[in-house]
Amino acid sequence: MAGAGLCTALTLLLAGCSGSGSEDKPGGGSGSEAKNGDTAPLSGAASVPKRPVPRGDGSDVPADFNGDGHRDLVLNDLVKAPDAVQGDDAGIGIVYGSGSPRGVDPAVRQTLTPAANGAATDGVLPAAFDAAATCDLDGDGFADLIVSTDPPYDGQGRPPVPLQLLFGGPDGLTGKAVVLKIPAKARFGNEWPDHPVCGDFNGDDKPDLAVSASAGQVSYLRGPFTRAGAPRAAAEPIPGGGPVLYAPAGKADTDGDGYDDLVHATRTHEPGKAAKGELMPGGPQGPGGKGGTYAFKAVGLPPAPNLPGAGGKTTTDLLESADFTGDKRPDVLTRTHQGEEKDLIALYPSGKDGKAAERPVISFSTSIFLK
Repeated sequence: MAGAGLCTALTLLLAGCSGSGSEDKPGGGSGSEAKNGDTAPLSGAASVPKRPVPRGDGSDVPADFNGDGHRDLVLNDLVKAPDAVQGDDAGIGIVYGSGSPRGVDPAVRQTLTPAANGAATDGVLPAAFDAAATCDLDGDGFADLIVSTDPPYDGQGRPPVPLQLLFGGPDGLTGKAVVLKIPAKARFGNEWPDHPVCGDFNGDDKPDLAVSASAGQVSYLRGPFTRAGAPRAAAEPIPGGGPVLYAPAGKADTDGDGYDDLVHATRTHEPGKAAKGELMPGGPQGPGGKGGTYAFKAVGLPPAPNLPGAGGKTTTDLLESADFTGDKRPDVLTRTHQGEEKDLIALYPSGKDGKAAERPVISFSTSIFLK
């Protein structure tokens, strides 16, 4: 990771949708309040001072790593300092949720890196570290993070499992990851296990995990999982799953029968774009069989925000459509970027009509993760 002095070389924007000034600050005050989520928006600052992760008691809110009842934000793509553009993976950024109307608090954040948080395979730490899925794998009320890595492999025989688990707790995601244990009987072929999907596929109120295998097979791992990364049980690979797996958008149990379902597709689906896949319904024995065509609905994006310091064309991607503000409606989270040195994360609340607002409640650059 880059040194602290390099942060000042980047333009950083952290602004509420109403711009700078006292109207952006809770109570109209100035400076930063101590309460989680009430950090006053800053503009043009070299850094956003960090605050500790508030301790939680556990919740059933999705992606709530510290269990305080607020959804947390996971960011895979982080900007790099100018001298590190061609360097190693910048890691995973976590911005913790809050009770503020802004939904998340960039002052409460952490960076997960292979060196600090990755598990070694054959004595070698991974170079790549990308968030792949979130769910409470051990059922303790704190969401866990499934990370995709690149363990060493000589191309001969069955590759090692590249998926690692970071467990949440009262202080959020801490410590080292463990490698996901996929029993040999649940694997098929010599392709990398990939595309992890969480769900209660057999209806026992315990978290399960589905992972792709070779030739359209699916590895079905029954939870809960141990802190060593092992499932409670594993079945023989399930055929007919397609090479790419997804959770249904919004409601995991698409037909309301008490079993979460799985979606599989022949190619990767770009978030926010309309596409089609096939349903693999859940059931007492887990996912299996055919459930018909599944339609990924397009998610409309609000007007792209201006990217400070950008000259020329920028790109805006949908990162997630989920409830960050706690109103039970899916918000829209986007990333506008140019190259690897400039970006802007923007969170747009959903209105009662289901459409995203045209102005974000909060926006910030991932340069806040640079050290």
